[in-house]
Amino acid sequence: MPLLDQAQRSGKPRTLKSRKAPDGRSYTFTCTPVPENHGESAVLVFATDVTDHAEAAERLRASERRQRETAVTLQRSLLPQELEEPDDLRIAATYHPGGTEAAVGGDWYDVITLGGGRTALVIGDVMGRGVRAAAVMGQLRTAVRAYARLDLPPHEILQLLDGLAMEIDANQIATCVYAIHDPNEGRLVYASAGHLPILVRDESGTVRRADEPTGPPLGTGGWIHASGSVPLGPGSTAVLYTDGLVERRNEDLDEGIAALERALAGATGSPQVVCDRLVRSAGVTADHDDDVAVLVLQHPARTGPDGELFRNAALELLGGVEAAPRARAFASGVLTSWRFPAELHDLGVLATSELVANSLQHGVPPMRLRLRRTDRRLIIEVTDGDDHLPRRRRAEPADESGRGIAIVATIASGWGSRRTPGGGKAVWCEFVLPRPTD
Repeated sequence: MPLLDQAQRSGKPRTLKSRKAPDGRSYTFTCTPVPENHGESAVLVFATDVTDHAEAAERLRASERRQRETAVTLQRSLLPQELEEPDDLRIAATYHPGGTEAAVGGDWYDVITLGGGRTALVIGDVMGRGVRAAAVMGQLRTAVRAYARLDLPPHEILQLLDGLAMEIDANQIATCVYAIHDPNEGRLVYASAGHLPILVRDESGTVRRADEPTGPPLGTGGWIHASGSVPLGPGSTAVLYTDGLVERRNEDLDEGIAALERALAGATGSPQVVCDRLVRSAGVTADHDDDVAVLVLQHPARTGPDGELFRNAALELLGGVEAAPRARAFASGVLTSWRFPAELHDLGVLATSELVANSLQHGVPPMRLRLRRTDRRLIIEVTDGDDHLPRRRRAEPADESGRGIAIVATIASGWGSRRTPGGGKAVWCEFVLPRPTD
């Protein structure tokens, strides 16, 4: 009856689509006004049985819901179930799939502890939607974790990923940012394959956009990526994100990034609080039309008793016969001042001696010894100017050398090596600190 009334008052046809009638079937009703005749008006009512069409449409919608639920489940299962927790960073992340009318995409993020106090952060977006995009995302994320163990510079990681992306699917491309944080350097070194710029808010609240360098997306091939860096000292916050957070229809992308910068400038609190505030400020809701992934990291400024747990000490090694005993004496004094147990003190001095001896024998100046403690571990690192990385090998009984790295690997919780900018290398080991007893 309301439809009849609307058609009569407006003088225009009105249609009510696919409504169920008492007989259980579905009909489409159309009411068409008839011109007045002798002062009387009429409305013609047409009813079309669309039961088969309605049932087919409902089956299609149900199938789409199941496919989307499958893609979302796959997507979430391929994302980190729990983020790794580095000693020097506080990190939070969130993922919001697109609304019910959009197939899930291939957004992902990850946090990878590299050892020696360094942490890799990665975020990416596989173009396309559905199960295929989620599956490609899973393969790329697994590859990133494997390549990260090589402890290569960010641009070399992207170079490897670019070749792999072409092998996985030549028609599928992905954007990605891979960054490494070293608390001793106070910087975030990164490389970008067509991804959005990292945003960093410093201790004073000023937000900086890390724009360059940026190469083409993964899977395009033929591009030599490069690494850049942005300051990330104590008290700083960095945000990595996908385009769903800042891209809107009929709006310039740069405007969305600028809005995110303003939101970050006023977002304080823990990484999870900052993460939630940025998502809310961008207007992301349950029916948002694109996937959103956000990764927030903070390098806290530690003072007072907390600051006492994070200490650094360094010694320049000039070479010569006095370098090794000088390094041992330095390490012993530092570890004693940090009040380590006798057993850990002795192991730390032994590891220092072996790493320094290895550098003196196989490396070239400049050489440097660095000790660092956090609330969880002791890290010992020696750098020199030679880029040949050591490897653990089995020394024969008659060999006079070759046991240093094997000894370090045996007594330490972990060890590793990497090339450093300028053609040198760093060799490190770490010891997990005993937890204080109540």
